Amino acid sequence: MGTRRPAPGHPALDDVSKAIVEQLQEDGRRPYATIGKAIGLSEAAVRQRVQRLTDSGVMQIVAVTDPLQVGFSRQAMIGLKCEGDLSLVADALAAMTEVDYVVITAGGFDLLCEVVCEDDDHLLEVLNQKIRSLPGVRTTETFVYLKLRKQLYNWGTR
Repeated sequence: MGTRRPAPGHPALDDVSKAIVEQLQEDGRRPYATIGKAIGLSEAAVRQRVQRLTDSGVMQIVAVTDPLQVGFSRQAMIGLKCEGDLSLVADALAAMTEVDYVVITAGGFDLLCEVVCEDDDHLLEVLNQKIRSLPGVRTTETFVYLKLRKQLYNWGTR
């Protein structure tokens, strides 16, 4: 079997860029000098690589919070069955402040989105007034999170 090729329009990462990404996945605040020492580059070279990786959209460096610790007590995944252009519905969902994840899928649902809400009343408001009222949305099914067991962002590189 062959090796995996990058998707069209997405250049393959070289080994140095992969090493930088993996270092930052372990600790997003790791100093560039420390990364450079670990992979054999200067601090300036690491800084330039990181800038290129972020400018090109290959990676983001962000603070990830625990929603429960910052006042959001309700998270849910919502499955949507739609008609018409899925991209229009996906873009409308992505524009909502409560939505932090949108994916077009194959299977029982056309789209999945994750919402982060203050409480059950807020979730109901988002469902009824924002999501279900979108043109193209036929049905929704909501999967309320009871307990988060695993959430990682360090899946490495290929």
